[in-house]
Amino acid sequence: MKYQNAAVYIMASKRNGTIYVGVTNDLPRRVSEHRQGLIAGFTQKYGCKILVWYESQEDMPQLISREKMIKGWTRRRKLALIEEANPEWRDLYFDLIAL
Repeated sequence: MKYQNAAVYIMASKRNGTIYVGVTNDLPRRVSEHRQGLIAGFTQKYGCKILVWYESQEDMPQLISREKMIKGWTRRRKLALIEEANPEWRDLYFDLIAL
């Protein structure tokens, strides 16, 4: 099954703060839920409400595999991924909903 808004993503509490790697079949909805604190658990506890990186694809099995790979990386490598694509650590949610 293909998903138009599917993505693996990274949420952050602030620049160089706590980060969370996740995967979803509907990125705008999921990020909105994180921002509103509707998802109990890690992101709610640590205030990860800023979308700092994402990678879209329609193939969910590939996204899940990519999520697992990134989760296995060191924090330093995850931060480098964010810095490469988003050096200012802008909240990409606003770009996402403007599409």
